Amino acid sequence: MRIGLLGTGPWARTVHAPALAGHPGVEFAGVWGRRTEAAAEIAVEHGVPAYGDVDELLAEVDAVAVALAPHAQAEVAARAAEAGRHLLLDKPVALAVPEARRVAEAVAAGGLASVVFFTLRFGGERVPWLAEQAARDDWFTARCDWLGSVFTSDSPYAESPWRRDKGALWDVGPHALSLLLPVLGDVAEVTAARGPGDTVHLVLGHTAGASSSLALSLTAPPAAAGVALELRGGSGTARLPEHGVPPVEALGHAVDALLSAADGGGPHPCDAAFGLRVVEILAAAEQALNGGATVRL
Repeated sequence: MRIGLLGTGPWARTVHAPALAGHPGVEFAGVWGRRTEAAAEIAVEHGVPAYGDVDELLAEVDAVAVALAPHAQAEVAARAAEAGRHLLLDKPVALAVPEARRVAEAVAAGGLASVVFFTLRFGGERVPWLAEQAARDDWFTARCDWLGSVFTSDSPYAESPWRRDKGALWDVGPHALSLLLPVLGDVAEVTAARGPGDTVHLVLGHTAGASSSLALSLTAPPAAAGVALELRGGSGTARLPEHGVPPVEALGHAVDALLSAADGGGPHPCDAAFGLRVVEILAAAEQALNGGATVRL
């Protein structure tokens, strides 16, 4: 599979490009970005062509790995899918439901493979742990804290305009949902409240009857940052393993998943349709934050 990279930011440069270049099952076929100089730098580093026009790259590849801001990703990903290219997407798929739906519908219409790169869903002991918990049906409630220090440290993502605008709800909220939904099932309603900085607290009512609470932030003090997931049910308590795998390795596993889906292995659980559902839940949470009431999905 020939895969092109769309994007030139820190995530594209430090994760996507080395993962694609080092994967034995694909050919890293080129890079395009809105900043042509940055695209040229990545291209030179990995010995691949840089493209000045995204359609030129699409004409030369079988799939694209997208590492763009969500609003840009949705437009380019839909174009790629409409051109018949498989998609390796970042989260969130989009910042609005209609844009995410366009991507999912284009993938479905083309019979294409798609994978959304929720980092904790690929590689390491957390993957079998999550499958084990999803196989149980007696969960009562769950708590997920995803507390980052992007805005309180020297993170290279601190100046990202979309993160400044949309905050933790849209940046780390997708990650939390990617862990909760496979275990507790779909969401029927959401209530939301604001905390310090960009911190958001959500309470989700799941269709199977369980409830969950989420604390999401990019403004936590560095000493307080971290990820925790605790599940409680009839069989006791289960906690997310602390250690995962580095992002480059995780993306390699996501590429494996894309290859399997494209080769007839069936849709991956983290496909574009799942990415759409995550966006729908986040949009409902944003509505709840702004309206001060529970929103039903």
